[in-house]
Order: sequence, then C-alpha cells, then structure tokens
Amino acid sequence: MKINTNSQKVKEDKSSFPRLSRKRDSAIEEALTRGVERIYPSHEALERVLMSGKKIRLYAGIDPTGKLHIGHLVILRKLRQFQDLGHKIIVLIGDFTATIGDPTDKLTDRKPLNRKQVLENAKNYKKQIGGILDLKKSNIRFLHNEKWINKLKPEDMLELASYFTVARLLERDMFQKRIREGRDIRVHEFLYPIFQAYDSVAMDVDLEVGGNDQTFNMLAGRELTKQMRNKEKFVLATKLLTDPSGKKMGKSEGNLIPLDEKPGEIYGKIMSWPDSLLETGFELLTNIPLDGAKELLKNPRQAKVKLAKEIVAVCYSESAANTVEKEFEKVFKNKELPTNIPEAEIKGELLNILDLLVKTKLASSKSEAKRLILQGGVKIDGQAQADWQKTVKIKKGLVVRVGKRKFAKIA
Repeated sequence: MKINTNSQKVKEDKSSFPRLSRKRDSAIEEALTRGVERIYPSHEALERVLMSGKKIRLYAGIDPTGKLHIGHLVILRKLRQFQDLGHKIIVLIGDFTATIGDPTDKLTDRKPLNRKQVLENAKNYKKQIGGILDLKKSNIRFLHNEKWINKLKPEDMLELASYFTVARLLERDMFQKRIREGRDIRVHEFLYPIFQAYDSVAMDVDLEVGGNDQTFNMLAGRELTKQMRNKEKFVLATKLLTDPSGKKMGKSEGNLIPLDEKPGEIYGKIMSWPDSLLETGFELLTNIPLDGAKELLKNPRQAKVKLAKEIVAVCYSESAANTVEKEFEKVFKNKELPTNIPEAEIKGELLNILDLLVKTKLASSKSEAKRLILQGGVKIDGQAQADWQKTVKIKKGLVVRVGKRKFAKIA
C-alpha cells in the first residue's frame, strides 16, 4: 500500500502574476536575509520563485512541549513577513511529534509526553500567535500533525522508514556525542525526524521555516519531498537567539522568556540582557531597520528600553509597553516602590524570615529562601537582610523584596 500524499494538496495558482513593485522586491529581500542563517538549496533559487510572483505555501512547526517563548517569536515574525507578501501560511501544531520529543540538542533521551500534557501546553497557542500573525487573513491555517500521522498503518511506516538510512540518522551531532559518552539513543528518537519529514509531504509545502538547530529535521523533509512528490521543497533556517555563552534562549537552557509572561517581567528581563545580545535582539525580534538599530546601540541603555518596549508591544500592546516603561523607571531609576505590589495575609506577630519568604511566595522553599538571603538578595522595608535565622515582626504594610523585581506587601 502506498502512502496517500495528496490528502493536503492544494491546487497551484496558474494565473499570470503582475510585475512586482520595488517595495515588494525590498520586502522579499528582507524576508530572505534578515535573521536568516541559510536557505536550501540556495537564496538565489528561492528568490527567483518569489520574484516571479508565485504564491507559495510555507509552514513552521511548533511542538507543544511547553510554553511559547521568545525563541518562537523569531520564527513567527519570519512567517509574518511571508504572510504580508501574500503567501499561504501554515502553523503546524506538532501534537503527535510532541509526544515523542525532538532530540535536538538533547544529550540524554527525552521523556515522551502524553496527549493530555500536549493539549494542555497548546491550549493558548493560537491566541498568543495572533499577536504576531494576522489571523483575520484568509492566507493562514492551523493544522495538527496528529491528523495524518495517526492514520499511518504498519506498512506505511515501513515504507516511510525505507527512505532513510541508519547512517544518515546517526549523523546528528547530539547522537554522535551520546555514542562517544556511552549514552543511550532510543528508537523513538530515530523516528522523530522521519515523522517531521512526513509533515512536509502530507501538507505538500513549498517552504519550511525553522531555527538553524532544526536544519537536520527540515532537510529530512526536503529529501523525503523530493523522493515521494518529485518536488523541490525549500528550507529557510533562521539564526538563533543565543545568550553570551552561545546557548540557545529556550526552555531547555532555563533562560527563556515566555510570551505570556507578565509585561513587567518581559520588560525587566530584556533590560537585564548583556549589551552583547542587543544587536541580535533587534535583528531577530523587531522591524526596526538595522541601520537605525546600530544608531540606537551607541547608547546601550536606551537601546534596551527600545527593544524591551518593542517586544512587550508585540506580546501585549503599545499601551502596555508604555505603562511598564514608566513603572520600571519609577522602581529602578527613581528607587520608588512599584504602584501595585502583591499582598499577602499573614497571621501572627512574629515569623522566621525563611517562613516569611515562603508564605509571601517570594521563595519556593526554605532552602531557596536561605540561599537568597545569603546572596544578599532580600530586603525588608528597604533594609538588606543577612541573617537567615532572624525573626521578623509582622505588621501591616511591611514590604518584602527579593532580587530586583519581586515584591510582596503584608496586608
């Protein structure tokens, strides 16, 4: 039995195309260069297709293994550039592949998620994505790969697997490192790139967009599309947003900024970025012309303010961005208390400082509270605290502060 490769096929538009304007030419060049690491088979080949006026169908896949974060913003903004050019956008929710877990950059085998966990992770994705892509336009679709992968029969799986070799799959860097270190590689991790490759075939896409850490998986889809559809599928790999050590900003590294984070938290975290990250941030996360960004970077603090406001505006609104900017200035520049401080009701007149931090939810445990105090990160009514055994007199209006941005007030 042959796998049905026509289930998601959309008829090509054979009509003649109008001559493109210089403005459109510039927008195409921006889409193909800004924040782009590499295009397969080449920049020139994809540029020729786009300059011809042909409307292509492209997609980016998101496995709902956790919250959407600022790394996803890079990919979603790239999709928006193509959407504004009139191309057909597919946001693929990998509700099947997420149950396997992408082994990319994982030096140990990844625990699979169950379907309930996956659906819970994805429940607010569309709303958040709507802040970046225009969901009112007709050229965007949301699809789920569970729809076609779960229809595959054993003979279909065997046919799919026959297009790949073990040697090719073992080329992945993280697998090579695991082999050298004597770590396990699970069979389901081998299946991940095969299933992701089949997504391209099932949807009959012309282009896939993803971070450059996904290049292996995306090229697997390119090769499978060639073999099963005899068709060219382009791959656009974006640059990654990385911290100064070169690690990807994301949930695996513990340095992510969720897109549903509170506006003040997003703003504050961007303001804490090192200056070395700002240029990449402007390129990948904003529409500000790069020449203009270079001018802003002459004053790093003002550059951070601009970048932080831009990102908050995308995730929420310009009004929210303006509000958090004023609040940030109030707290960090003018050394005043925040306008709104979370309140905590605590009974009793005396309380150990460790219990106080836990009860106000400024620390998750007594051990964390102790560590914060010893690191000099705790203040009570503006006074730094160094004694983790201290007993605190509880009174209404007492303000406890942890770090730069966490506050609680006794109600």
